[in-house]
Amino acid sequence: MAAAAILPELATQVLIPVAAAVGIAFAVLQWVLVSKVRLTPERRADGGAAKAGPADYLIEEEEGLNDHNVVVRCAEIQSAISEGATSFLFTEYKYVGLFMGIFAILIFLFLGSVEGFSTRSQPCHYSKDKTCKPALANAIFSTIAFVLGAVTSLVSGFLGMKIATYANARTTLEARKGVGKAFITAFRSGAVMGFLLAASGLLVLYIAINLFGIYYGDDWEGLFEAITGYGLGGSSMALFGRVGGGIYTKAADVGADLVGKVERNIPEDDPRNPAVIADNVGDNVGDIAGMGSDLFGSYAESSCAALVVASISSFGINHEFTPMVYPLLVSSVGIVACLIITLFATDFFEIKAVNEIEPALKKQLIISTVVMTIGIALISWLGLPYTFTIFNFGVQKTVHSWQLFLCVAVGLWAGLIIGFVTEYYTSNAYSPVQDVADSCRTGAATNVIFGLALGYKSVIIPIFAIAFSIFLSFSLAAMYGVAVAALGMLSTIATGLAIDAYGPISDNAGGIAEMAGMSHRIRERTDALDAAGNTTAAIGKGFAIGSAALVSLALFGAFVSRAAISTVDVLTPKVFIGLIVGAMLPYWFSAMTMKSVGSAALKMVEEVRRQFNTIPGLMEGTTKPDYATCVKISTDASIKEMIPPGALVMLTPLIVGILFGVETLSGVLAGALVSGVQIAISASNTGGAWDNAKKYIEVKSHRIQRTISSVQICILPYVKKTLLKEVPLLKE
Repeated sequence: MAAAAILPELATQVLIPVAAAVGIAFAVLQWVLVSKVRLTPERRADGGAAKAGPADYLIEEEEGLNDHNVVVRCAEIQSAISEGATSFLFTEYKYVGLFMGIFAILIFLFLGSVEGFSTRSQPCHYSKDKTCKPALANAIFSTIAFVLGAVTSLVSGFLGMKIATYANARTTLEARKGVGKAFITAFRSGAVMGFLLAASGLLVLYIAINLFGIYYGDDWEGLFEAITGYGLGGSSMALFGRVGGGIYTKAADVGADLVGKVERNIPEDDPRNPAVIADNVGDNVGDIAGMGSDLFGSYAESSCAALVVASISSFGINHEFTPMVYPLLVSSVGIVACLIITLFATDFFEIKAVNEIEPALKKQLIISTVVMTIGIALISWLGLPYTFTIFNFGVQKTVHSWQLFLCVAVGLWAGLIIGFVTEYYTSNAYSPVQDVADSCRTGAATNVIFGLALGYKSVIIPIFAIAFSIFLSFSLAAMYGVAVAALGMLSTIATGLAIDAYGPISDNAGGIAEMAGMSHRIRERTDALDAAGNTTAAIGKGFAIGSAALVSLALFGAFVSRAAISTVDVLTPKVFIGLIVGAMLPYWFSAMTMKSVGSAALKMVEEVRRQFNTIPGLMEGTTKPDYATCVKISTDASIKEMIPPGALVMLTPLIVGILFGVETLSGVLAGALVSGVQIAISASNTGGAWDNAKKYIEVKSHRIQRTISSVQICILPYVKKTLLKEVPLLKE
């Protein structure tokens, strides 16, 4: 018998919940620090505005903020955005809850009917000499786990949205003190979301394993097969969150910019624009709530995929608890490592200039990867026996602990490579985005061509990184290696989410600054934060896509093993037609969502035009627009349009499996995986590049205008003095 892990079971049972509790406590601490930025101007006893010291006088003198009504306006705008986002999410969750209820019933019926809803114990699927719990019990517990995952994903997204809407106006107000203060507020707010999601996801999964274990006892195969419902629930909820939130935000964005900026020539986020509140709400429901649910889904799926493979390997067969929950130990170490790294951005180093923002975020990625590599090495040494076996399509493959460390590490470093490539292709500090901006000189057509080409080219290196990760991890530890490689990519999820959420918070902060009528200097600071945020949002999507590709492959392997398919032969007609149809599905899905955005944007444009044409005094700023109608248009469109794409994704495997069998279904799943990764990376990076190209052009334009103004200010006194000497009549 192989040597046991160094870390005893009791220590493991303590370490995981303590790490989760520390993560939640750190999130609460960051929220408390953000809440210290007040949204109400303090008043002295004599009725004047309170000032903390000389710094406050300096700020007021520089920024012209003696009028504290600006703070009140910021609070009002924040309240409107928060109400709109909350209203949308409650409406969305009502419809999604109904759909999830139906899907939960289907899961119960399909799993329970395997043995005719039998209540008798049955031979285990992989160990025929052992007895496992009845099919009905597996159906019940899988359904419970599915609901648990869906609810955790829902809560993660909702809390992320509430935190973002709580912090946006505070970031705006801190921008008065400099870009560094605003950055810290936005990043801390993102950290609240990142640590809450990572810690709560880990804690709920740990509790579910222990509670389910009370019933399952020694049947670890059945226990961890039921736990896979947790990952399915999380990713299903994420699907609707991303689709619904995405339709909302893009419809509002297109409607606001097309009419406001292009037709009426008013600034972005101008309070006269009827769609401006809907636009800012969209940033929160799409890029915050949606992305939070998305990354939680990937995290839950990767953990569950690794656990289900481990349960039929030596860890599960010999009932070794510490190695069995190795994926949870990796996540626990990740929370602690990310906690230390976050302090570098918020406490140890201070940003003093605009050009320091992106390097600071890049340092977060680099330091987190280096520290986490050391953490993975430590937990692999302590939490794994030196030699063990991993299930590999019917046989047990001998693996060493250092090989499993390499699997996790290769996923972690592949994530860093994807992040760096994404930054290069979406940041306006590098030539690809600058080339896209330069292409605008000859019109929209060349801009579209350059943008699409950039997105397609940006796929190359990430795909090679993912391919190398798959090859190495599969060679070392079969499908379990692929699953933990995905977990490695998401092991720094707390930092990744903090960086990702920082972007929409900064975007909202800029919009609030414009709507509150704050100075142009403050808008420049928030725009700089936003430009870095566009890049970080694309980096976050890159992590989500890369990890999803690895997780999908691991789950595909589990499906093939469970369905007793020895090989997936592409020369077989059933498999090949499945491949072709599967490769088509991401395009069908994309077409449905894009058309939904187009239809909603059309209604939004018509409504914004109507208000500009029919409401007297709107352009002059003497009358307020009807924000609520635009919010309702985006809400109704997204709720109505999110169901068909979601149904396409969730029902296709059921329909194909029932009508055409598991071989065709294996082809469909493989085709969708290969095709979907390419589309996702290219579309994400193209969008990020276009957004930052716009910012790049705006910044250059402002700099030219400031230079001209400065030259005029410098030259005019000398011109006037010369003229006064030459033309004495001018003295009179």
